[in-house]
Amino acid sequence: MKGMIKMATRDKNIWVLLIFILSGLVIGGLLGDLASKVDGLWWLAFGREFGLENPLVLDLSIVKVTFALMIKINIASIIGMLVSIFVYRKI
Repeated sequence: MKGMIKMATRDKNIWVLLIFILSGLVIGGLLGDLASKVDGLWWLAFGREFGLENPLVLDLSIVKVTFALMIKINIASIIGMLVSIFVYRKI
């Protein structure tokens, strides 16, 4: 019984960590875009964009499904991710 409780809390912590990391990436990305307009902080917006340039289309005659995914990572989003991991470890 005790092993099951530990396993459940451990799984929950992994999900909380993933939410922290994703929120750090999103907030950092937004701050990086805002920083690109400031002269001294342009380097926070430096990054890459990767994913599917042209979406994949699956046409089944009745239903047409389109798959597309683009990921944009910049320096600020990486910093945001690292800060979120640091905050998670302190909690």
